[in-house]
Amino acid sequence: MTARILVVDDIPANVKLLEARLLAEYFDVLTAADGYEALAICDRNQVDLILLDIMMPGIDGFEVCERLKANPKTAHIPVVMVTALDQSADRVRGLKAGADDFLTKPVNDLQLISRVKSLLRLKTLSDELRVRAESAHTMGLDELMRIGDARVDEAGQVLLVDSRANSQERIIKTLKPVADVVAISDPQAALFEAAESAFELVIVNANFDEYDPLRLCSQFRSLERTRFLPILIVTEQGADEMVIRALDLGVNDYIVRPVDPNELVARSLTQIRRKRYNDRLRASVKQTIELAVTDPLTGLNNRRYLDNHLNVLFNRSMARGRPLSVLITDIDRFKQVNDTYGHDGGDQVLKEFANRVRSTVRGADLACRYGGEEFVVVMPDTSPEIAAAVAERLRAAIESTPFLLKSSGETLNITASFGISSRIASVITPDQLMKQADLALYKAKNTGRNRVVASAA
Repeated sequence: MTARILVVDDIPANVKLLEARLLAEYFDVLTAADGYEALAICDRNQVDLILLDIMMPGIDGFEVCERLKANPKTAHIPVVMVTALDQSADRVRGLKAGADDFLTKPVNDLQLISRVKSLLRLKTLSDELRVRAESAHTMGLDELMRIGDARVDEAGQVLLVDSRANSQERIIKTLKPVADVVAISDPQAALFEAAESAFELVIVNANFDEYDPLRLCSQFRSLERTRFLPILIVTEQGADEMVIRALDLGVNDYIVRPVDPNELVARSLTQIRRKRYNDRLRASVKQTIELAVTDPLTGLNNRRYLDNHLNVLFNRSMARGRPLSVLITDIDRFKQVNDTYGHDGGDQVLKEFANRVRSTVRGADLACRYGGEEFVVVMPDTSPEIAAAVAERLRAAIESTPFLLKSSGETLNITASFGISSRIASVITPDQLMKQADLALYKAKNTGRNRVVASAA
């Protein structure tokens, strides 16, 4: 794993020490001697993680962190505060400022590298989601962050896995102001519960007598349903080896006993906020994909989706030796509808036409708006005879019931023409299949409309 890390400290010896450790792991290292220089570097350069000292001249590390997290351009950069301060109040203040973790001087080499690699893995995931959302132009990053922040006052949904009733009670009481906590003492029952419910954080208390808590953490990361669920592990003081292994397994954060209530709240809120932010990014990407392949007027798949999916269905038909049929339909005299009732009336007809297509074709069929007033239905495992029957059923559904224009209350008698084709020996490409159906539609139009014509090829 390679990344660019910014080390911020006003003491040159500290900078050199951290720089040497990071260079030994093949990271690219930038350095800054104060907070202002750090902010300037982040503004000009791509930075993947910041190791930030607290006690510095000018502005301290807390203010630097707050400024970074308030700027949409740098808010996604993980910040680890590296400090000689070891008071719980300082850690809580840093976490509230937006810091992702704390390391206390002198820095333990293994914890340093494990924490850096863990945070970089999380950032890689967020960056990928962020880039997809930005490039799709569905919304800006600043809007995405505002949406995520809007839920900050909502109670988080937390699963606590803890073998002891007394520690369960303490953690539930601590988190009550900010989260609804479900406590389970059986690790396997907790795994099932996490997979079936919409939790935003799992807290694993490593206090089991005859069970390895890291086994449970590994299982959370192995299941598709829980792979991106944040995990915070509670460990004993000095359990460095467990912490390092936990971070390597993908655990997001840790806290040591005796647990400081304020620190637990701050760390939990940090993970819940990050989960909500990444969920919003994923939803944006999913929405973008759906918009890219969906016709906005009718809700059917569009031509882009048809072009891609028809190739898949055609190749599958060839490989399995199964039939494949295509239906192309065109609304008869649609121009007259637009000329008489305007495009608003035309749009209402198109929407209702799409609804009748959707309700008539079978579940396995692919219905798309091809463009204008043309629609395509791809029918896997469908012979020419069955395809003709489907087309005739749809033709009758269009003709039998007038179309209502809700804006004026008028009704229109609408008909449509249909061309169908099927994959046979002479049709060896999807384009040929579509061409044959288009020729059949052309013949239906020229021989009286409101009819189904099958390809003669």
